[in-house]
Amino acid sequence: MSPLEAIILGFIQGITEFLPISSSAHVQIAQEVFGLGALGKAQLTAFIATIQIGTELAVVTYFAKTIIEILRSWFRDALKPWKSQASDSKMGWLVIIGTLPIVIFGLAFQDYIEVELRELWIIAVALIGFGLLLGLADRIGKKTRSIRELDLKAGVAFGLGQALALIPGVSRSGGSITVGLLLGFSREAAARYSFLLAIPAVLGSGVFQFLQSYQDLPADLLAATIAATVVSFVVGYAVIAWLLRYLTKGSYLPFVIWRVGVGTALLLALGLRAL
Repeated sequence: MSPLEAIILGFIQGITEFLPISSSAHVQIAQEVFGLGALGKAQLTAFIATIQIGTELAVVTYFAKTIIEILRSWFRDALKPWKSQASDSKMGWLVIIGTLPIVIFGLAFQDYIEVELRELWIIAVALIGFGLLLGLADRIGKKTRSIRELDLKAGVAFGLGQALALIPGVSRSGGSITVGLLLGFSREAAARYSFLLAIPAVLGSGVFQFLQSYQDLPADLLAATIAATVVSFVVGYAVIAWLLRYLTKGSYLPFVIWRVGVGTALLLALGLRAL
């Protein structure tokens, strides 16, 4: 993989990670359609997991003040009765609890996810199906609950939604945001908690994959991966800032249309054997 190819994939990762359209799907589609960086499925999974570190560092940077407040409160109140804990301490527990489903399912089905599920037809169906589900949730959800109204049941539900992103094409943010909308949370609240919830899972997965694979990567591929990670950080930060502003007034409909369009085009290409 050349540095230019890596930068292009890092750019795609940065744009798509926080939008509910599936970054892993778009990176794989770009890699296969345009022949960017001829990697095997296992290598591609490791590459995607590593450049996701860049986008999650963008979340950590953007929400640094919030994260510090949550950590301070959690270390102070974590062992107190639930009702006695401050809201930031509760948020710390909700992030931990919400992370458990994706960790459990990810470890249990790691090999299957990394190899068997990375088929373009699976990605296409997931893009369309979960795109329509996101559109339905955005339409029927009450969108009245704020992020401060999160409770344990909602935290688990968000976590299960995030775990669906183990299926390429679902989208980590899309899965958890869809659940949040169905639970009545506002568009911005669902997105904001989705971003916080993804931090432990994505950073953990990225570091784990990197430590597992970097010894076997040639120097040029390792350098290309680092370059892509830097690009994904810069672009990802800009996308977070834009999306949270957009969701104060805008809907998820444009992302639904995009998902259905890309998924349909991918199925047609596969049916015509263009891929």
